[in-house]
Amino acid sequence: MSHYKRIERSIGEYIAARYRRAVEVGVGNNPDAARVIAAAGALALCTDIRPGIRHEGLTVAADDIFEPDLRLYEGADLIYAVRPGVEMVPPLIALAERVNCDLLVYHLGCEIYEDGGEVLDCGPVLLHRYHRRSP
Repeated sequence: MSHYKRIERSIGEYIAARYRRAVEVGVGNNPDAARVIAAAGALALCTDIRPGIRHEGLTVAADDIFEPDLRLYEGADLIYAVRPGVEMVPPLIALAERVNCDLLVYHLGCEIYEDGGEVLDCGPVLLHRYHRRSP
């Protein structure tokens, strides 16, 4: 289990060093990356399709990525997801395009969407940037 926590810490450190207003989609019961980003002051909020998810010190909103509430994501410079189902990637891309922000995904194993986007080597993990915000 500690191996996975190291992965989430690495993701959080990478994001915290590069972004100022991130939104995690699908936080579920795994808030470790979000906690690192929040500690750096760069986390806007987390979302999950299941209502009632709570993590101390984090703002979590219920939202369905297939029918997102755009107000939750406005002003974000990054949307990210840790191990989302591959079927979530197309609506994540569409959302990032609509709010004009980067989209980073950490995939489970070798499960990637289409060409995998731009691969970013973050030390112990590979992130996939599927959308880059335009200036």
